[in-house]
Amino acid sequence: MQITTTVNGTEVTREVEPRVLLVHHLRDDLRLTGTHWGCDTSNCGTCVVLLDGEPVKSCTVLAVMTDGHEVTTVEGLADGATLDPVQQGFMAEHGLQCGFCTPGMLLTARALLDREPHPDEQQIREAISGQICRCTGYATIVRSIQWAADHPADQPADQPADQPAAQPAEAQA
Repeated sequence: MQITTTVNGTEVTREVEPRVLLVHHLRDDLRLTGTHWGCDTSNCGTCVVLLDGEPVKSCTVLAVMTDGHEVTTVEGLADGATLDPVQQGFMAEHGLQCGFCTPGMLLTARALLDREPHPDEQQIREAISGQICRCTGYATIVRSIQWAADHPADQPADQPADQPAAQPAEAQA
């Protein structure tokens, strides 16, 4: 079956078997290996991608179901060389750990911040509750997402969101 999906901002048309899972389509057909395949039972959440901006476990979605939709993988978070604030937060607050669950956590965090720019700790923990990190007690992951909330993309990375950005000299005159 032929499908056309917008993947990380690029329209992609491919012939896929109707039974192929999205995780396999992304990894095997499109070579986007940032999406990890973990438990194969939809319990771990390492395979999370965004489907029309909502986090989904790509091991539970058939590739054909994405026809006409947008899929964002971890490869699509950065804007060229500029990392998404969530990626920056995971670096700044050491949320990376071994990295296996990180792509799914990053995408879940991006979806959370897109709908709730200033989540509290409980909202963050609830958002990532469908994902398993085998390395940590989640404290650094929660701090990483809080960091990203405090440093939105339109703010310099070294300036918290609650402080106004410095105005260019010509704007101050």
